[in-house]
Order: sequence, then structure tokens, then C-alpha cells
Amino acid sequence: MFESNSSHGSPPEVIAWFDELFERHYPSTTPESAALVDRIGASARAENRAAAANLVAIGELFALRLSRCSETEEWAVDTTAAVTAEVAAALRISQALAGSRLHYARAMREELPKVAEVFKAGDIDFRLFRTIVYRTELITDREVLAAVDAELAVKVPRWPSLTAARLAGRIDKVVAKADADAVRRRKERQAQRQIAFSDQEGGISEINGSLFTVDARALGKALDALAATVCEHDPRSREERRADALGALAARADRLGCRCGRADCAAGRRPAASPVVIHVIAEQATIEGNGSEPGWLVEADGLVPPEMIEELAASARLVSLVHPGDAPPEPGYVPSAALAAFVRCRDLTCRWPGCDRPATDCDIDHTIPFSDGGPTHASNLKCFCRTHHLVKTFWGWRDTQLPDGTVILVSPAGHTYVTTPGSALLFPQLGAPTGDLAPPERQPDAACGERTAMMPRRRRTRAQNRSARINAERNQNRNAREARRAARAASLCPKVTPGSDDDPPPF
Repeated sequence: MFESNSSHGSPPEVIAWFDELFERHYPSTTPESAALVDRIGASARAENRAAAANLVAIGELFALRLSRCSETEEWAVDTTAAVTAEVAAALRISQALAGSRLHYARAMREELPKVAEVFKAGDIDFRLFRTIVYRTELITDREVLAAVDAELAVKVPRWPSLTAARLAGRIDKVVAKADADAVRRRKERQAQRQIAFSDQEGGISEINGSLFTVDARALGKALDALAATVCEHDPRSREERRADALGALAARADRLGCRCGRADCAAGRRPAASPVVIHVIAEQATIEGNGSEPGWLVEADGLVPPEMIEELAASARLVSLVHPGDAPPEPGYVPSAALAAFVRCRDLTCRWPGCDRPATDCDIDHTIPFSDGGPTHASNLKCFCRTHHLVKTFWGWRDTQLPDGTVILVSPAGHTYVTTPGSALLFPQLGAPTGDLAPPERQPDAACGERTAMMPRRRRTRAQNRSARINAERNQNRNAREARRAARAASLCPKVTPGSDDDPPPF
């Protein structure tokens, strides 16, 4: 043993260095770190409670509207669609996303009240609640659903963080004990197959999705066949030709245009282009190759580089877009092609708050109804997708339009939403005022029981569609389960010759 003193000990800076190194690998418990972790947990629980409160409010709004408008099940835009549009406007989200919120809100009120209480307390998050709703959706017996709801409410707060697959497996075990036909046994990869398009920079879009394998193989062979129709001098790689062949396939073309540029290329003499049309808005200088402003692809809602605009203009049909200025109203209800083109290019999308449906797929709506003397004029016309057009017309919304295309919507709840034309930032010249009109008169509230004769009707109600879908999936589950049971019984049964002494007794 030995003792050290200050004259023989390590320098203080060395000790401090070792202390820092040790702290990096073995951090000590401090009041500051404990408080930060507590804040993280508390904020997560608050986030869960806020998500639940959002759904509770949506569910209560639906219940309120349903109590006043209970006879709208056969309407093309029923209470569900109308409330979805109101939620979409309030949250500035799409109709589809708002519909998803309403679906989970109704599940909290009508199907899983005990799990909903756990969610409202902040003990589970929205991801877990959403998974529970989906995995229990096939249970049709209310008593069975109540029992599953009670069991899950006790168990789910105790489950650790799990992957989506493991979480689904835990829930499925509870469901299977209560109702074997309600387990989502179908091949979910098949049920969830989809194709999605993501617009990127430079006029390029990415495609992601999933297909049945046989369809994918067929598509691959079709692309190979189209890519092989060009001559050997085409400058593109095989991968580029396959990518371009997908566009040719969408256009229903039987050949891929060759880009060799040779006068003697046989592949260049292919039939005329397809009837497929895309709409691109661009300034005249960009089309002529003298401008630097990008264009806008209306259907894809994305910028197109000026160099691509010049290349597209060489083979596209060009239509001049004329600003109507102070032109007088047109006489009929249906706007002329020139006026309709201006309104669509000015708006670019549906003008409902949060909706990004391309204007080319929308109706052109008269803000002041034509039947009430509203003119067919740019200052009184805007784009609404069919759903939001019907919501505005039949569900008590009021709207006002300014000469620059600004739309002011007032909901049945009295909330005001303002949307500006999509071209306001891209092509400001399209937003120049188109002339003042007489201010619109206050339109009477369209109570849900009125104007029913004008509303398009559904062939089957939303509830009937849901019931049919659930029953079909339950039947598939039952048939698959019985087929597996029969296969197991056949494998265990002894093989005998009919009529022999080895036949089993008849019981």
C-alpha cells in the first residue's frame, strides 16, 4: 500500500478529463435529466389526450348533425360526407383524411367506448387506437364487441412498444377467442395493394405501389416489349426506355417513340399519339424558349422546368389563355370553352379549404346560383370537386367571391374560411380582377330536410356498403377456416376401400 499527496497525485486537469470520459459512457442521474425525461413523458401523454379530444369533438359534431339530418342516408352526399367536408375545412386537410378522422371518432363513441376512455386518459396513442379499430372491425355481435372492448381496455396499457405486426398479433389473439370469423386473416398485402404517385422536382414523379405478382410480371413484359420497338440508335438506356414505355402504355400506344433523330428510322414512323391529354400552364416567353419561369402541370400539381416546357411545346397543341378582363357575362349557364379554361387555370384545384383535387376534374360552380340571377362570369365562377359542390349546395354553406377569385366560405357552424386561387403565387397575372359584380345576396340556409329532390341518390347507403364488405370478409374467413379443418380431417382419416371390411362404422 502507498499513499499519495498533492505533490505526487495526478494533475487536476487529468482527473477532470477522466471524469468527463466516464460521464460520456456512464451518464449520472441528475435532477435535470430526470426532469427532462418527465417532461418528455408528460408531453407524450398530453399529445395522446389532445388526439383523443380532437376525435371526441368530431364525434360530437357528427352526432349533432345526425340528430337534425337523420333522413339523408340515401343522399349522394350524406351526413357523413357533409361532416367530413366541415372537418376538412376546419383542419385544412383533405376529404379522405377528414373521413378517416370521422371513422375513428365514431368508433370511439359507438364501438369501443372502454378503449376510448384509455385513449382519452393518454395511456395509449393514436397509432394503437387506430390499429385496434381496424383489427376489431369485423365483429358484428354487439355483446362480443363489448367483451373484446373491455378486455383490450385492460390489456393495452400494459403492452410495451411493439411493431405494427406484433401489435396486430396481440389484438388478433383477443379477437380470435371471442369470434374466429372476425380475425383479419385475409392476406393484407393483397387488401392493401395500391399505386401512388409522388411528384418530385424537375418535372419527374416517383411511382410506388404493389400489385399481384402475375400482374407485375405482365406489366414488366409489356414495358420490355414497348422498349424494344425503337431502333438500335436510340440514345436512351434500357431503364430509361422502360420508364418512358410506361407513359406510352398509359397512352395506349403500340410503339415507343424513337429518339435517334435519323431520317431513315423506321421506328419514327409510328401512328399518331394517344387521346390522353395533360394540361400544362406556362408563360409565352417560356414556351418560345426565351423565359426562365417554370410551368405548372395541372393534373400533378407540380412545377415543370422551363427547358421541359420548351420541349413539350414543340409537339403539344397550344391554346392561348385569355384573361377576360372587364368582359360582360356570358348568356348561358355553361361557360364557353375559353372562360372555363381561364377559371380552371386561375383556380388550379378545388377551392374548398384543404382540397387539392385538380381543377380539370372539378365542376365549375356559380357562386350566386344561375337560377337566382347569378351571371356566368369569371367573378362568379370557381372550381369545386363534385363532393364539395354538393356540400356547398345542400348543406347550409354560404359563399362569396371577390373579383380576384378569392372565395369566402361560411360553414353551418358560422366559421369563415378564405381560399385564394392556386395561381396567385405562380401566375399572378391570372389573379387580376375580372370586374365587379353586384354583391351576392345572403343565401337561405339549406336545411337538410329541404331540396331533397335535387340531391343525387345512392344506390346503396353507406351502412349497407359497410355491412356487405364486412359480411364478405367474414364469409371468406369462415370458408378458409372450414377448408383448413377439412384438410386436417382428411389427413388424419385412414384410407380405406369403399365396401371393404375396413370401412369405419357409420357414426
